[in-house]
Amino acid sequence: MQKPDKHILVCASFRAGGDAQGVCHKKGSVGLLPYLQEGLSDRELDGVMVSTTGCLKVCDRGPCMVVYPEGTWYGGVTGEEAVDEILDAVKDGRVDEKHALL
Repeated sequence: MQKPDKHILVCASFRAGGDAQGVCHKKGSVGLLPYLQEGLSDRELDGVMVSTTGCLKVCDRGPCMVVYPEGTWYGGVTGEEAVDEILDAVKDGRVDEKHALL
C-alpha cells in the first residue's frame, strides 16, 4: 500500500464497548462515506484515504471529521453540500472556513 497524501478521519461514534452511541453516528456520519468516496474520485483525489474512527469527543459539533496531515477539524458535516465544500477545500489546499472547528 502506498502512503496517502492526506487522510480524512470520519467520526463514527464507536465507544470502548464497541457500540456507536454518539451524535455523529446518530446524525448520519457513516452514511456520508459513500458520497465522500465518490467525491474524492470525482475530484481525482487519489492520494486521499478515508477511515472511520471511534468517538472524537466533539459531540456538540458533530458530525465531525479531521483532515491530516493538516490537522483541520470540521464539524456540522450533515449532508452532501458540506462534504462537497470540504472536499473542494482539500483539493484547493485550503480550509473550508464554514465548517472548520476553530
